[in-house]
Amino acid sequence: MYGALGGPRLLLRRLREVMAEPVSPQARLDKIVVHIAANMVAEVCSVYVLRADGRLELYATEGLNREAVHLTTMRASEGLVGLIAETAEPLALADAQNHPAFSYRPETGEEIYSSFLGVPILRGGNTLGVLDIQNRARRVYTEEEIEALQTTAMLLAEMIASGELQSIVQPGADIALGRPLSLKGSPLAEGLGLGHVVLHEPRIIVKQLVAEDVKQEIARLDKAIAAMRDSIDNLIERGNMGPGEHRDVLETFRMVAHDRGWLRRLREAVTTGLTAEAAVERVQNDARAKLQRHTDPSMRERLHDLDDLANRLLHELTGQSFVSAHDELPDNAIIVARTMGPAALLEYDRSKLRGLILEDAGGGSHVAIVARALGIPAAGDVANILDFVEPGDAIIVDGALGDVQVRPTPDVEHAYAEKARLRAKRQEQYRKLRDVPAVTKDGVGIDLHMNAGLLVDLQHLAETGAISVGLFRTELQFMLASRFPKMSEQERLYRAALDLAQGKQITFRTLDIGSDKVLPYMTQLQEENPALGWRAIRIGLDRPGLLRTQLRGLLRAAASRDLRIMFPMIATLDELSAAKTLLDREMAHLLRHGREPPKDLKVGIMVEVPSLLWDLQEVCSRVDFISVGSNDLMQYFYAADRDNKRVSKRFDSLSAPFLRALKQIVDTARASSTPLTLCGEMGGKPIEALALLAIGYRGLSVSAASIGPVKAMTLATDLRLARAFVTGLLVEKTAGHSLRDALRTFAEDQGIPI
Repeated sequence: MYGALGGPRLLLRRLREVMAEPVSPQARLDKIVVHIAANMVAEVCSVYVLRADGRLELYATEGLNREAVHLTTMRASEGLVGLIAETAEPLALADAQNHPAFSYRPETGEEIYSSFLGVPILRGGNTLGVLDIQNRARRVYTEEEIEALQTTAMLLAEMIASGELQSIVQPGADIALGRPLSLKGSPLAEGLGLGHVVLHEPRIIVKQLVAEDVKQEIARLDKAIAAMRDSIDNLIERGNMGPGEHRDVLETFRMVAHDRGWLRRLREAVTTGLTAEAAVERVQNDARAKLQRHTDPSMRERLHDLDDLANRLLHELTGQSFVSAHDELPDNAIIVARTMGPAALLEYDRSKLRGLILEDAGGGSHVAIVARALGIPAAGDVANILDFVEPGDAIIVDGALGDVQVRPTPDVEHAYAEKARLRAKRQEQYRKLRDVPAVTKDGVGIDLHMNAGLLVDLQHLAETGAISVGLFRTELQFMLASRFPKMSEQERLYRAALDLAQGKQITFRTLDIGSDKVLPYMTQLQEENPALGWRAIRIGLDRPGLLRTQLRGLLRAAASRDLRIMFPMIATLDELSAAKTLLDREMAHLLRHGREPPKDLKVGIMVEVPSLLWDLQEVCSRVDFISVGSNDLMQYFYAADRDNKRVSKRFDSLSAPFLRALKQIVDTARASSTPLTLCGEMGGKPIEALALLAIGYRGLSVSAASIGPVKAMTLATDLRLARAFVTGLLVEKTAGHSLRDALRTFAEDQGIPI
């Protein structure tokens, strides 16, 4: 049958000629269905396009009643066409009318046709429509015919995605370039971002779909596969892993790169008349359509592997290097990525960034910290986001809730635009509170400090109303550098920070690296549990040269000025003594060389390790201040890795046991008159901050964006009532649960904004 008509290659050549003709979109579609029907020896060929309202609309037909074009519509789950759209899989039937999903449409005149073959029109795994053929006689469609129709559907996908059909869209029936989706992630940085998708690692756009010479395309494909295999083998053998390329991932790539089934599908796609690049895209579209509907995590991982491998193969075929999209940002860019380091985020033009969405990143990640510093709304842990988006898709990110809306409907977009307007109104109200002292209704003053780590943070210090910088994360400079910063470079940074603070104090935390905070130029140990391993002060004491260089830079930068230094993750008195000894040596070195010392040097520690709670009284006698690092203290308190998605949300920071531990720290510090602050995510959330004030905290160091909401809560709180309420809950013998719901009810009753 195919031999007489030239097969799929002839069809593709004819369709390519049609695509080049200067005719209207409707005329082009009408010609396409005629050519497909003739080539496939079918009496009917029809194209259905998925609309934004979720219905499929008949856009062109050869064989059915042409008056039904743009009139016949159906739900995306209705009939055989709807079934194909819903499952994203081909459907071949010799007796279509007896299939359970068959739906008769009298206006089309299709009752005389028995056999049916339909395939989804896919792009990036998303269904854009359905292409089908029909015959009067019962006909068993071959695998070759199914493959040919799938290949033809690729051309229609490009036609739809290019926007060419917009001119023939009926009023109120916009085309859906993929369905609207609502995805849930974790909050990274507050704010609402409305914009369009920009992939951090752009996919290669295949421009030429139809092959000129099939043998040449197969040779190109084989050469690219061999080159890709060699590059993976070389990476594994050298052990020279790139960012995010772990040995087990590369081993998986190598296994799939030799998979006979995958290679066979690629070659079969080329033999239908596609270029090698189009064949890779076609095979991956099919894989995405099938695998992204799986709920099995292992199948999802398989999809990630195939996506990465297909991308590598396209790079080999095109000769393009792996690049990011920094230079091609639209004015309302929302960056979407699997993961990202803080340095990569800083390379983007901030004036064009409206949001950030990551598949793999928690609230404690450093890219989240940078996003908060830059005021970029961000959501992390958004599972499989890259499977569901295409460059240019409309998208919304709610950084406060971690919600993501992909290709939102007009109603959803309007609702979020209104939400953004109300948020802007609240922000204006917070700005009016900037110079208002944070004092409770019953006259208790609260010190609100700002967390920082970049000089850009400090440029807005005066605008926040913070009384000082309660935490300056010095490790961010190290993470953004391509090599270990010299002492002189560190000194310049710290001096610039002090200058920008304009007399307000800065508490510098010494280098807190390890665990999730990896320096690209420092050998990373393979540890069973990095969060409990070699990190923070442990690295500083084991590699005293690193810590002493930093301390020397801090002391020099603070000549004749106040300096506050804080050591992280102190677990024992011995560690505190060792750290202070190094500081004393650097101070002696400074004086010995005739340099001007700081006017006033204060030394403190972060309370992050529970073991210190039993030595806290002695600690207070040896330091000038203490600061609670609630993020790490929480994960160590409950033995729950905060970067482990299975357990990170298992325990609530407002649980009674954790609040009792926090209150114990307050009581010990107060008994020794040691200044105390808390810096961590819970301090920046009004409901958690309310609990902290109630148990005795009078100093909180939070992100710049959190100062306004926490101050508004403080001004509306009668601390005497809040203290009595929370204390009552904590003394209950059954109080092992979270106080969150009770606190929320209390706040609502008292008119406290949380």
